[in-house]
Amino acid sequence: MGAFKQFNSQDIIISPFEVNKSFHFVGGDALTGSDVGIDRYLGESGDYLISGSDLTGNIEGQQIPKVLVYDSIKQLYYGNYISSSAGFVQNSATASLNIDGTYDGSKPFNNFDNFSQTTLWPNRDFPTSSLAPIGVISIPSKLFGDYIQPGSFSLKHNSSGSIKDDGEGRLLYAMRNDSTFEYMAGNIIYEHGIITLFASAVEGSTPEAVYGTAVYGTDIYGGDIIPTELFIDAFITSSEVTMSFSSSFDIYETQYKCTITEDEYNYSQNPTVLSGSEGFVYGFASSSYFDPYVTTIGLYNNSFDLVAVGKLAKPLPTSRTTDTTILVNIDR
Repeated sequence: MGAFKQFNSQDIIISPFEVNKSFHFVGGDALTGSDVGIDRYLGESGDYLISGSDLTGNIEGQQIPKVLVYDSIKQLYYGNYISSSAGFVQNSATASLNIDGTYDGSKPFNNFDNFSQTTLWPNRDFPTSSLAPIGVISIPSKLFGDYIQPGSFSLKHNSSGSIKDDGEGRLLYAMRNDSTFEYMAGNIIYEHGIITLFASAVEGSTPEAVYGTAVYGTDIYGGDIIPTELFIDAFITSSEVTMSFSSSFDIYETQYKCTITEDEYNYSQNPTVLSGSEGFVYGFASSSYFDPYVTTIGLYNNSFDLVAVGKLAKPLPTSRTTDTTILVNIDR
């Protein structure tokens, strides 16, 4: 048996709750495992009709053309930065609209989103030379959730050095056995789980610049060349890599406030208080001193279908003088 009561709007509170999980993978096989699925790609500029059969990818059966990797990354994340310098957004093209609806001058063309990760210097230089390959790492959303926690990404190669993100969507590189991360290595798009690596020199001003390559008076984000010829191959194709990052995922905690007023539910719903043969209430249950105990809370939908059951740790007596409130929390 049961007793039903309708919730009011103030009885239900929905609150977001952010949870995090750290991941650590050692070796290329750990990245491509069936329960992981982190793939690494090489990208190269070119004509798809000519080089579309040149595939890339470390997971068997999921390889894609290198030119598509290059073109996709260029359009999605670097379209607004291609013709600029120092990795800033390019200047907007100007145009004048005539009365007849025609344009004089150039139409605006830097209207891509490109998913900026910072309000500081973004450093979105993109190599356009055919001799400059790019590296791309794709982390599936089943691992990073809503986004990768800024400042948590780390990629290491046994002999080539380490890469980490600076919390602003920029990747920094340090040579082996060096704790100073001073070379720009690429970018990370936290909400997409995409990491881009570039082996070419970062274009920009000299390290003495007041702004641009010299951020906060240091040359951490300077325009020096990463001192390794096989930088892309080391981190993209080699199996001697270690990767770490933390995921972020919002779950929603719904709190149901189940209130029993002092004049409600003062009669037990337990069938054992009824006489089996006579069907009347036993004397001990009809006494004015008898108070029932709550043991179970059930949540029902509008069709009176039971959708959730909450068991109390111990029976809770109701009160004839004060309201009793039971809080039911459900995470989803």
